[in-house]
Amino acid sequence: MHVVLLGDSIFDNAAYVGRDPDVRTQLQAMLQGAKESSKATLLARDGATIAEIGAQSREMPTDATHLVVSVGGNDALGAIGLLEAKATTVADALGQLATIGDAFRRDYTAMLDHVAARRLPTAVCTIYEPRFPEAALRRAAVTALALLNDVISREAYSRGLALIDLRLVCDQDEDFANPIEPSAHGGAKIARTILNFASGSAPNAAVFASN
Repeated sequence: MHVVLLGDSIFDNAAYVGRDPDVRTQLQAMLQGAKESSKATLLARDGATIAEIGAQSREMPTDATHLVVSVGGNDALGAIGLLEAKATTVADALGQLATIGDAFRRDYTAMLDHVAARRLPTAVCTIYEPRFPEAALRRAAVTALALLNDVISREAYSRGLALIDLRLVCDQDEDFANPIEPSAHGGAKIARTILNFASGSAPNAAVFASN
C-alpha cells in the first residue's frame, strides 16, 4: 500500500504537536506494521484550501495505491466572519449561509472530479467540529459546518467514494492541539481510521468513523 494524503493541516500537523509524531509519521508506522513495504506520502500543506488540491495532486507518486483528501476547513475559516454578521430574519441568515454553501459546493465538486479522475481508491474527510473556547461561537460554527459537511458527504456518495467522518473520529478535547488543529492523540485516531480504509475490503461509499 502507498497512501497519499492530500489537503491541509489535518494531515500536515507537525507544527502543532511539538516532538510528538504527526499524522503521516503515525500512519507510516501503522502501514508498515500491517505490511512492511507499505508507506504514506504527505502532499497536504498547512493552510491549503480546496483550490490548491489540484497542484498537490500533480505531485502524485506513480505508485500510489490509495488517496485520502481532507480539505475545506480553511475555506470555512475564510467565511467565519459571517457568523457575526447581522441578519434581519432567520430566512436572511439562512440565505447567507446558502450562498456560502453554493460556492463551497462548486469548488469542492470541481476538486473532487479532478481527484476522482485518478481512478484510485479514495476517501474524503468531513470537516470536524472546532473546539473554540467561546460556547456561542463553537455552537454557531458546528451548525454552519453541517451545511458544508452535507456537501462533502453528498459528493462522496455520488461518486462511490469512502467517507471518513472526522466529527466522529476526533470527538474529544484531547484530540485537538488548539481549537482547529489535531493533536498527536487525535492524529493517531485519524491515522488508524485511514489504515482501516486502506487495508480493509469495505464497499464503495463506506463511512469510516471508528477509532
